[in-house]
Amino acid sequence: RKKCKADASAAQDVLANLNGSWRLVFTTGTKTTQDRIKKTVNYFPIKAVQSFDTSTDPYGIENGIYVGNFELVKFSGPFDFDLVKRKLEFDFTKIALLGFEIQIKSEDAAKIGASTGLGSESNVKNSERGKRPFFNWISADETIATARGGGGGLALWKRIEEEGQV
Repeated sequence: RKKCKADASAAQDVLANLNGSWRLVFTTGTKTTQDRIKKTVNYFPIKAVQSFDTSTDPYGIENGIYVGNFELVKFSGPFDFDLVKRKLEFDFTKIALLGFEIQIKSEDAAKIGASTGLGSESNVKNSERGKRPFFNWISADETIATARGGGGGLALWKRIEEEGQV
């Protein structure tokens, strides 16, 4: 955070480094999740991959859940990145279930996420107020990315270079 405040280009580097695919490795989860499982830091055993594409206008985000290399569900949509705050706000406008795509509203994605544990209850409340889910990015380099989600949890991702790489 200090680096980004001291050097305006540092936030631009975070955005540039996000481009590509990332496997979720660890998460603290939201406060609600921490209270439910009585833990604060968890290895994330399910293959969850987020991909960011900063070469398109608007920028694109995908969030997929896999069993092995088989994609069960994937949410996708546009995102914006605030360089001053390092805040990535997104909308999921499509969901693919077992490969079948369906157009959805952002508030529907928030409800699905909250009901399955993949998202935060605060995303539902925020969508009702016209606010989008977000990540405040702490860092992103060639191999590791860290951010705090809208529900307050911290997450750590590992870059995936090739399709199917775990």
